Amino acid sequence: MIIRILLVLACSISGYFIAYYVMAATSSYAVFQAIFGFIIGLGVALLVIRIEKDIRKLSLRIIAGGVIGMVIGLLIALILGFGLNMVIKITQDQQVVPWIYLLLTGILGYLGLVLGSKKAEEFTFHSVEAKAPVDHRLLDTSVIIDGRIADICDTGFIDGELIVPRFVLNELQFIADSSDSMKRSRGRRGLDVLNRMQKSTAISIEIVDQDFPKIKGVDGKLVALAQKLNAKLLTNDYNLNKVAELQGVRVLNVNELANAMKPVVLPGEQMVVKIIREGKEPGQGVGYLDDGTMIIVDGGQRMINSTVDVIVTSVLQTTAGRMIFTELKETADKRSNN
Repeated sequence: MIIRILLVLACSISGYFIAYYVMAATSSYAVFQAIFGFIIGLGVALLVIRIEKDIRKLSLRIIAGGVIGMVIGLLIALILGFGLNMVIKITQDQQVVPWIYLLLTGILGYLGLVLGSKKAEEFTFHSVEAKAPVDHRLLDTSVIIDGRIADICDTGFIDGELIVPRFVLNELQFIADSSDSMKRSRGRRGLDVLNRMQKSTAISIEIVDQDFPKIKGVDGKLVALAQKLNAKLLTNDYNLNKVAELQGVRVLNVNELANAMKPVVLPGEQMVVKIIREGKEPGQGVGYLDDGTMIIVDGGQRMINSTVDVIVTSVLQTTAGRMIFTELKETADKRSNN
């Protein structure tokens, strides 16, 4: 902050004295022109501070690309200026040279700066020795809001670098600023989860600015970025999962991981479950395990709000999760005795 204040004072005072001694020394309106120079100096200082704030948001690769591109553009302008100067000498018209050279310098320097910064992300630098391929993993909005990915990272099953695109971060912020209280709480939860993950020592979070303006929708942009980076997509969105797989993107689905980690049960095993409601079919009761697995108890409708012993008859794996079909132990015992 002190440096910025000094910059503003230096530019303003310099503008004042330059205007007074150089431009306005011979004018009867010297004081007014000096004040005008002071205002210009102040504007230049504020512009420099604004540019400095914008540069802080850019990655080092983009800044380096822009500088290199601008230098190349200025060199090209210099070469063209020399050639143009030789031509003008033949025609004996020297007055137009400075203006044409200034125009070439401005245009080519600007083009070099813009193209260098835009194309910097496409350049990758490889050493002579072969390196192991980088395992890029993209996080989508749903998996961040869900929050279980943070717990998985804390256990050490996922480490290294995780990528969060800028457009995903913008969507999280948009949801957090929603007028709907439910959406607002989900968005804030996602931001809290991301902040927690950034503080983790097992992983590092990288925010990338790569965007695809021609593609509408965050899901489409995620698939395009995953294809460009050859990255895996971390999500728990069923539709995004299917779309990404159809386009050749490998998906790591947190819901599928949760289902895979549920304990395996086999027909004939005995379980204890509390029946909490009726099932869809007549006479059925429904209960749940601690991990959320649905237990369907044949003949359990009359035992609602009771904890009973059941015997597993079959297990059904669906896209929504695992369903375990059971019958009351007393019913199974009576059948076996008969």
